[in-house]
Amino acid sequence: MNIALIFAGGTGQRMNSKTRPKQFLELHGKPIIIYTLENFDQHPDIDAIVVVCLKGWIDYLKKLLAKFAITKVTHIVEGGETGQNSIFNGLKVIHDNYPEDSVVLIHDGVRPLIDQQLITDNIECVLKHGSAISVSPAIETITLKSENGKVGEIIERSKCELAKAPQSFFLKDIYAAHLKAQADNYTEAIDSATLMRHYGHELYTVQSSPENIKITTPSDFYTFRAMLDARENSQIFGL
Repeated sequence: MNIALIFAGGTGQRMNSKTRPKQFLELHGKPIIIYTLENFDQHPDIDAIVVVCLKGWIDYLKKLLAKFAITKVTHIVEGGETGQNSIFNGLKVIHDNYPEDSVVLIHDGVRPLIDQQLITDNIECVLKHGSAISVSPAIETITLKSENGKVGEIIERSKCELAKAPQSFFLKDIYAAHLKAQADNYTEAIDSATLMRHYGHELYTVQSSPENIKITTPSDFYTFRAMLDARENSQIFGL
């Protein structure tokens, strides 16, 4: 089985929104989280979706699922104190309800501009290699920090990629890694790729469009709006 685990547990502090978390901000009358969920809900190879959500917004999310006819969400799970804890909460529900050889695609609720091909590529890469990390090429110069404001090492851009999402694995592997992290009190993983690499797993990449942005700041939201409008215009005018 192929299960999408959507993380929508952030509070959106960098968005400067005092009314609602960033994943529930609306564009053209539809919340960001719904744009994201639609991509997985409409993919023929996704069997189920589990969403990790802020406790106080679970009932609201349930209403949105009904309003926008999202049918594949089987569980909504309360988030934890950290992102790592929240992902584990979702993985535990999946582990308790689905076969351990299922493919789990871990994705940010605020990455709404993924496409069907990226989901397909993630699934196929896991089945072939055991992991799939969505990446896009680095398009700017990357430097390492040094002391006193000096530029440290400049890394050759052609050798760099930006890790994005989905980040996908066999359920048994990512669940076991989280259990090890809990036993070791390892809490420094910034994402699933970091956690799996820490415990010795080889990571394989799939190419993601640069449009697959994470909406974290107001400028990201405006970029999302521009990209979405461009897509709609291309459909209307046949561009």
